Amino acid sequence: MAPDDPDLRPGGRRFAALVAGVAVAALVLRYGLALAAARGNVGPARATARYFSDFTVLSNGLVAVTAGLAAAASQRPLARLLARPGARGGVGLAIVVTFGLYFLALRHLWRPRGLQWWADAGLHYAVPLLYLVWWTCAIDHGHLNRRHLLLWLLFPLAYLVWSIARGAWAGEYPYPFLDVGALGVAAVAANAVVGLAVFLLVGLAVLRIDRAFGRRERPVTPRVARPH
Repeated sequence: MAPDDPDLRPGGRRFAALVAGVAVAALVLRYGLALAAARGNVGPARATARYFSDFTVLSNGLVAVTAGLAAAASQRPLARLLARPGARGGVGLAIVVTFGLYFLALRHLWRPRGLQWWADAGLHYAVPLLYLVWWTCAIDHGHLNRRHLLLWLLFPLAYLVWSIARGAWAGEYPYPFLDVGALGVAAVAANAVVGLAVFLLVGLAVLRIDRAFGRRERPVTPRVARPH
């Protein structure tokens, strides 16, 4: 167990490097493809704005930074912040929802091929799986509570506000279920409630998993019989 990261088990730093490496590779590939597609079309500035308005990119970016700082054993303030159990659990929640949302609602909308397929598979399948394995097996558990769940919901709420505001300004939305122009305010509001409910339910599952693993990891103190 690394002394500078007491919640990280032996081997956790090396596995974190693998997680970060896959995430960075997929993100760079996705960005390069976005710039190539924008050439002679919307231009690099708008392509970059679209790129960083994608929840998949943001959640994978959080994975890359969180796992990368853990692998480097950094002691910077950001590293200490992201090493907290609540931060690592929140990143896990975001990347699991990324996988679930894509697999259940979005993957049928397009058929990526070639390099697009590699970027798609990395961001939506490989990175969520690797981070989930790292969080489950390489980190000590039993430190999360309901307060963390409330904090985790701030991220999707902020993303929702940003997406609607940018959509109203730029006339484009990152996902079809957030398109106010096409669906109307009422439908988008209903979709937002459903999305937040998904985050809430998955977050509760994260808390239960953390609690269950925490009980398994703590040694059971034998009871000493009292003298009569």
